[in-house]
Amino acid sequence: MHILEPKIKDLGGFTIQRYIPQVGYKHIGPWVFFDHAGPASFDAGKGIDVRPHPHIGLATVTYLFEGELIHRDSLNIVQPIRPGALNIMIAGKGVVHSERTDADYRRQPHTLHALQLWCALPDMYETCEPSFLHYTSEEIPHYKKDGIQARILMGTAHGKTSPAHAYADALYVEYHINAGRSITLPEAPQRALYLLSGKADMNNDMLEKHMFVVVEEGNIIIHAKTDLHMVLIGGTSVGPRHIDWNFVASDKQLIEEAKLRWKAGDFAHVPGDDEYIPLPDA
Repeated sequence: MHILEPKIKDLGGFTIQRYIPQVGYKHIGPWVFFDHAGPASFDAGKGIDVRPHPHIGLATVTYLFEGELIHRDSLNIVQPIRPGALNIMIAGKGVVHSERTDADYRRQPHTLHALQLWCALPDMYETCEPSFLHYTSEEIPHYKKDGIQARILMGTAHGKTSPAHAYADALYVEYHINAGRSITLPEAPQRALYLLSGKADMNNDMLEKHMFVVVEEGNIIIHAKTDLHMVLIGGTSVGPRHIDWNFVASDKQLIEEAKLRWKAGDFAHVPGDDEYIPLPDA
């Protein structure tokens, strides 16, 4: 197995662990970005303020375990993001969005715990019209058997298929497994496991909290040594991708054009949110 160490980013009392991309592992299937945010506690009056910023060529996939965020984008979508729901923003040829803690929500102490992934769009969709998809907790298929609970967020696993999509062949499953129980992982061309909490045995290799493990092909059995919370990602690669800041593309020229558009103010604006993140210096 291959264990990936994260890049730790401190955003002022709020820690993000970034596992991909990194050298040798630019992607896992179509997934090109994996961030674990929190868990973090905020005092009253504090919160998250991710100012408007652009994307191209990808789909952001946001999933919360605790807390709340308000998504706003240049499509005039305003969507509260809450635990159990899945939110997918397909950037395509270009979209701008912000993520903030609502003013009412931040009046009391609160927490935030989330995963945000980026799924690279296949060639024929990477310059499609942008869109936003929201799936309630009730719309996400559940699998439950003998101390094992799985939520099939994207793709097909354990006889269930999620309605959520980002055009690519993407697998994304959340597991809660009771101590002493075992499960065979669903197959995919490429796979990786991330342990949010607990300990497990994987084909006689020990796994612990916050391990991001690239899984080889073949039959993989996970045995929970303690109560276990983990996610599985994977799927089929869409081919080589360039990543620069918030832009993903099969052709570097698309990224250079997006940089010029952002500097020139040519992206659509987020209604009601006039701030923005400037293009970082080279």
